Amino acid sequence: MSSVAVPVLAPPRRAWLTDLPVLLVAVVWGSSYLAAKGITTTQTVIAVLVLRFAVVLPVLVIAGWSRLRALTAAQWRGAGLLGLVLSGIFLVETYGLVHTSATNAGLIISLTMIFTPLAEAAVTRSRPTGAFLAAAGLSVAGVVLLTQGGGFTSPSAGDLLMLVAALARTLHVLLMARIKSVRSADSLSLTTVQLGSAVAVFALLTAAPGTGESPWSVAAGFGAREWGGLLFLSVFCTLFAFFVQMWSVRRTSPSRVSLLLGTEPLWAAAVGIAIGGERLGVLGVAGAVLVLAGTAWGRRSADPATP
Repeated sequence: MSSVAVPVLAPPRRAWLTDLPVLLVAVVWGSSYLAAKGITTTQTVIAVLVLRFAVVLPVLVIAGWSRLRALTAAQWRGAGLLGLVLSGIFLVETYGLVHTSATNAGLIISLTMIFTPLAEAAVTRSRPTGAFLAAAGLSVAGVVLLTQGGGFTSPSAGDLLMLVAALARTLHVLLMARIKSVRSADSLSLTTVQLGSAVAVFALLTAAPGTGESPWSVAAGFGAREWGGLLFLSVFCTLFAFFVQMWSVRRTSPSRVSLLLGTEPLWAAAVGIAIGGERLGVLGVAGAVLVLAGTAWGRRSADPATP
């Protein structure tokens, strides 16, 4: 970031006016798993990713053109590296989503909130608190139960891929914090370069044999429902979500924003069950409760200032 702005906290009576858009981001992100699952198959993963980000990328470029031109060569390299990691996250996450439920996907990916402080502690050679380790264990136990909704069987390939995606998200967060050149980069420009790098990776993969259908053939085969799902992912889950985060962190505390966004897995489960007709079973419900409790406890243990 180019500077650290001190947020001007809203009066309590109007705090909900700031909280509501952030909570809406958590809702749309939670809904994104079911939306992506509804328009994606194993053969169309890469094509859908190209279409999803290609729709919003021109808007970001136009909106931030002057700031993009101001980036240094080191900032371009740093943002490009982050974009490569981001492309891996979306690839693993989307392939995982195809092979598991939207509910499982949203809950398993929430483990990023546990993995990130653990990884940061390993890098800085600091020891996590006992409470945090207990919370991490609770979350992992929850994931084990969550993936056993039909009995004690091996987790699905999709569940394992979502676990890898959570680890990849952790790597992305750590790199953002440790690559010096991107710390001073404008947020909009950084996001634009990352998404552009990711789209370039996806576009190259579509040219490789055996990677599924082309974006053009997939787009031609989309009906109104599929286009509606794609635009929801592009406009609301990407463009709208990004600008709300930029807007909210300048008007409230980062911990408050994080707390509201932390409800994403809850919305993923709610949407998957209510709209997608998914069922967790007794073990799955117990696992979901443990994941939510573990991640909430872990966040508070890692950052006591979190409300």
